[in-house]
Amino acid sequence: MAITQSTTAASPSPSGLLAEMQLRVPQMVEQLGEFVNLESPSLNVEHLQVSAKYLAKLFAKVMGKPAEIIPGANGPHVHWKGSDDTKVLIVGHHDTVFSLGTTATRPFSVEGDIARGPGIFDMKAGIIQAIHGLSAIRDSYHVEMLITADEEVGSESSRELIEARARATGAVLVLEPSADGGALKIARKGVGTFTVQIAGRASHAGLEPEKGINALVELATQVQRIVAMARPELGTTVTPTVATAGNAENVVPDAAMIKVDVRVVLPEEKDRVEREMSQLKPVVDGATIKVSGCVNRPPMHESAGRKLFGVAETVAKELGIKNLQGVAVGGGSDGNFTAAIGVPTLDGMGAVGGGAHGVSEHVLISTMAERAALVAGVARALVNR
Repeated sequence: MAITQSTTAASPSPSGLLAEMQLRVPQMVEQLGEFVNLESPSLNVEHLQVSAKYLAKLFAKVMGKPAEIIPGANGPHVHWKGSDDTKVLIVGHHDTVFSLGTTATRPFSVEGDIARGPGIFDMKAGIIQAIHGLSAIRDSYHVEMLITADEEVGSESSRELIEARARATGAVLVLEPSADGGALKIARKGVGTFTVQIAGRASHAGLEPEKGINALVELATQVQRIVAMARPELGTTVTPTVATAGNAENVVPDAAMIKVDVRVVLPEEKDRVEREMSQLKPVVDGATIKVSGCVNRPPMHESAGRKLFGVAETVAKELGIKNLQGVAVGGGSDGNFTAAIGVPTLDGMGAVGGGAHGVSEHVLISTMAERAALVAGVARALVNR
């Protein structure tokens, strides 16, 4: 049976909210296991549809009101609104970085206080926590949740929707997992990926190497130029991450490719790196270069989350959470988009754990109640400020 406070006389006190969430932990863990084992790899639309349907039913069960499933080019998004008068947007994503079949070897599991499974920390536990937390406060009437299907691959089909709902509500909480020790994320670097494609000409490496145009040699030169674009003193990292060249040991490579990860703190660094990447020129006679990509997630400056973090600190103290921290991190999220359009944004409101995107991904069950209460408490405070 749904447990909602939206029609009751009053929302629970902070201690009452936390107590209610502590009672819900077994239910949250059970639903988390179901959610994790429903694999939802980015761009796998079929499995993302199953995941979205599960979430929509969970909203109906726990919140007492169904969610809308919104089709997207990269998979369906799930949108729940308490009413048409919302003041807070909670953003999350149900796609994960793990390939289909991962749960066959690493299904959801619990050992003591640790729950493991692909996507559990980033960010399925955070979504479960938020749904339960919101269900316990009357103020959820003024809150909406948008769980998208393509955050891990750049939010191409969801960015416009996220920004529109952020403008409509005026405050955003992001369910990305917490930083070390449960810290919230008050600033993020801008993030982008570039692809450098190099074209040469094949020839026999033993008989006529001089007739070829070696794309691998060109790649070696360009990697050094790309690395030199970094400005670590300004927080700018430019990191080649994937490279390919050639297809046979006795053939001069006629093609090569470099993937480049870029992170920036300063908006002007975004412009500089994009400009310098676009100006890469070949050095091997006859080779050609094509560069694509950009810094598609703008930096999330600390100013976007400063006031909301103050609200979170107050709520945390009321819940008995000691020494809540706010930190700047290098990774990007959909909070980068909402902060960039001027909407106050606080990130890292999700689970406590670690190992995101890896075999050790996990969450701490003992923190689920307080994190559910924290996101609900902050949403309530923002509604009533």
